[in-house]
Formats: sequence, structure tokens, C-alpha cells
Amino acid sequence: MHHHGYLWTGPKAAFDQEALRRPPHPEPPPPGSRPELIQRHREVAAEFPRCDLPPAETAYWLVKPRSLVRGTWPDPDEAAAWLGRELAAHTPRFAARADRDAGRQAALVASLAGHLRSGGDLALGYYLERPSFLSLALVACSPNRSRPDLRCPLGS
Repeated sequence: MHHHGYLWTGPKAAFDQEALRRPPHPEPPPPGSRPELIQRHREVAAEFPRCDLPPAETAYWLVKPRSLVRGTWPDPDEAAAWLGRELAAHTPRFAARADRDAGRQAALVASLAGHLRSGGDLALGYYLERPSFLSLALVACSPNRSRPDLRCPLGS
């Protein structure tokens, strides 16, 4: 097992596009459905795997383009350290003062490694200077505990 790291920053308005953050329903709308419903399903089915928006369910990062993988670590401590470095790099832009606290961040990162060792995924989100959002994720791979059917984006 290993973990892939993902990072997304962007306008909160883009992050709020829920339809593009959820995989399409596995079954298309039934025959006779409204044309706009059929078209919307087609759009989401085509866009979801290509879109760089953070998925609503963390494991679905694995179906996104491999170019979105920011790093891969077999060691959970190294994966947690990457997340800690990214948090530190974005700290000056955090909207909430409490999120800027270095001691709080260090305690968070220390606790995350244990979760990663158990094969879990991690997803953190922070509001940045308005109106931006930061999404950080570490996703277990080969296999993913919650979605073992999803393949490794790097082919391993």
C-alpha cells in the first residue's frame, strides 16, 4: 500500500460546483427522460474524471488524471510530512486565525500518520483569503479501503 497526495487551490465558487465533484450515477437516465437531464448526465460522465476539482468522496481522486498526483509515498510518515509542509506553505493565507497556529498544525500532522498507517484516506480543507479554498488529500492506494475497485492512477 502507498498514499498519493493531492492539492487543489481555487475559487470557492468552483469548489461549490457539487455536480462536478460527484461521480455520475452508474446508470444513465431512463429512456424518455427530459433531454436536459440526459445531456447533464453525459456532461458529468465526461467531465468528472478529467476535472481537477476535489471529489466529494476522497477515494475518487484515484480516477482523476495522474498529473494531479503531487507525490506518492509508501511510508505514512513521509506522506504526513508532505501534508505538513503544504499546510505550512499555505498558513499565511488561511482565513481563520486559529488555522494559522503552528502548534495546532504540528499536532494535527502528528496524529495523521497513525490514520494513514491503518490504510485510511485524509482530506483537509481550509478557507484562504477570500474567496479561495485549499483542499489537501492523501489517498490510500493498492487497494483503497473504501473503494478497492478503483485502480492506482500511476499503474502500480
